[in-house]
Amino acid sequence: MNIEKSTTMPVKAAEDVVRVRQAVRVQAVDAGFSLVDQTKLVTAASEIARNTLEYGGGGDLLIETLRDGVRRGLRLTFTDQGPGIADIPRAMTDGYTSGGGLGLGLSGAKRLSNEFDIQSTPGKGTRVMLGRWR
Repeated sequence: MNIEKSTTMPVKAAEDVVRVRQAVRVQAVDAGFSLVDQTKLVTAASEIARNTLEYGGGGDLLIETLRDGVRRGLRLTFTDQGPGIADIPRAMTDGYTSGGGLGLGLSGAKRLSNEFDIQSTPGKGTRVMLGRWR
């Protein structure tokens, strides 16, 4: 698998969530994703960006355009140095929220992705990676 392009951007303020959505859509279009797949990627990215900001205190996003033979994909990696997630399986349960949301952010983003990984250490932060292939 080759990384064709990578971009890093901050997720530090509410306006950055909008910029994340725009950047992911542009990269998805450039990679040749269908409108449906673009929408899935943008929605998943928006959810995780919002979580990065609200629960992680802000962080960064790495967007990578990938090629694996004839397949092209996007990998989005969100990182923060926030309080972390003590119970990842519980956090991944539909309806669970530690805030005022619907509790569908992490589990919804996972459903919208072909690849999903979350790593978190309480007191040190969280890393969420999601990927989609066309």
